[in-house]
Amino acid sequence: MSQENTLVAPPAARDHPEPRGQGRAVLIIDDEATLARNVAVYLERLGWATQVAGSAEEGLAQYGEFRPDVVLLDHNLPGISGLQALARLRAIDPQACVVLMTGFGSIDLAVSAMREGAADYLAKPLALSELRLLLDRLGAQRRLESAVDYYRGREAVGSGTDKLLGASPVMVTLRERIAMLLDAERGLTDRDAPTVLIQGETGTGKELVARALHYGGPRAAMPFVELSCGALPQQLLEAELFGYEKGAFTDARQRKIGLVETAEGGTLFLDEIGEADPSTQVKLLKLLEDRRYRRLGGLREQQVNVRIVSATHRPLEQMVKDGSFRADLYFRLRIVEIAVPPLRERSGDAVMLARHFLRWHAQRYRRAEPVLAPQTEGLLARYPWPGNVRELRNAMEQALLLSRGPAISQRELAFLAPDQPQAPTVVAAPTDSKPGETDLNLERAERRLIEAALERSADNVTQAARLLGISRDTLRYRLERLQIRGAGGDG
Repeated sequence: MSQENTLVAPPAARDHPEPRGQGRAVLIIDDEATLARNVAVYLERLGWATQVAGSAEEGLAQYGEFRPDVVLLDHNLPGISGLQALARLRAIDPQACVVLMTGFGSIDLAVSAMREGAADYLAKPLALSELRLLLDRLGAQRRLESAVDYYRGREAVGSGTDKLLGASPVMVTLRERIAMLLDAERGLTDRDAPTVLIQGETGTGKELVARALHYGGPRAAMPFVELSCGALPQQLLEAELFGYEKGAFTDARQRKIGLVETAEGGTLFLDEIGEADPSTQVKLLKLLEDRRYRRLGGLREQQVNVRIVSATHRPLEQMVKDGSFRADLYFRLRIVEIAVPPLRERSGDAVMLARHFLRWHAQRYRRAEPVLAPQTEGLLARYPWPGNVRELRNAMEQALLLSRGPAISQRELAFLAPDQPQAPTVVAAPTDSKPGETDLNLERAERRLIEAALERSADNVTQAARLLGISRDTLRYRLERLQIRGAGGDG
């Protein structure tokens, strides 16, 4: 898993209960008392708990209290039929696992049973060995579904815009922008959700933004699949994305499903998209344009419904100019662009996040939660955090482990001091300084540079941002913070 999930720590284990092992209980609904009892005895010897009902009405009455894992339901019953009972069971419990049994089988009946939600279909007379294999298979399937639901639910609990912690203006703006995008997606009349390009420095939390876009939107119940384009050799990246057919290359001994296909109906998150090589870029562009792809070694194209979210810390716009990234793919990826601000631009958030991470790490290590000494808060606020939120999270873990008392002092954070980076200083013409001296006030220097860039670009924000080497969102935030007026459109 990518390490970008750093705007907030993962939820504690108790926030979402572990999946429980499935029980082994069977309800047998059959009016042939001897057959039902023989099946019950056989299953009890295998460790199953059983109950027997002689009619559908009796079985429906027992179901709510017994809550079996599997219902063996005869079709030819006195009173309501098996198909009718199946429909009622599914109405009571949509997750009910029902196997329909009949001595007068037909294809039409089997089709009707499956349409009503039956897990399987058995013809009488029953072969007990066949019944055992079927129950084992259904049990394994339910355990797998339970595990998938658990992990999907746990990811959903740890994702969302409410997990993007921070009270700084840039974080408020980020959450508002995500909320606006999600509201727009809910009103879509088709399945073609807009692609999103998330840009930000390493450690700022781009993956958590991607998860918020998925779990807060209409695709939340579908898969969220992620792949770091920089984590695999380029020759394997294409096979991982699109899959391959048996015999496509030397070691392709069987067909492999790619991540694109795995993400059907959901979101495919491509982290570090700037690392993708030209051949992969071409195939990604086709996927985005046509919603179609082809496995390696395959002859047939396949349609897919998947939403693409990508992220990068690299300057894609400059890479397009240099010819190392396709311009058409870049513009197709950034239908919506979201900039995740670095921690040094999130005024006041460092101390708040430090408290959050201390609380989380204290729970992990079963330690009492320490507090931050006033001098420590000042150090955290002044430090530029070149590694962003990830560095802060790790620093709080080390501080907790080194602490000897109830408070975190500067002593526990001394490891930040030796190589502490200094905030960049811009040498500019003096303003209110003495003659011959250089005005080193960072805010005034920043204002002068921004005003100069706006003047040179005729108040075009996009061009001014390009001159300053920052993103448009970062420039807009600084314009608002410095209360600089008169900037024109993005042109």
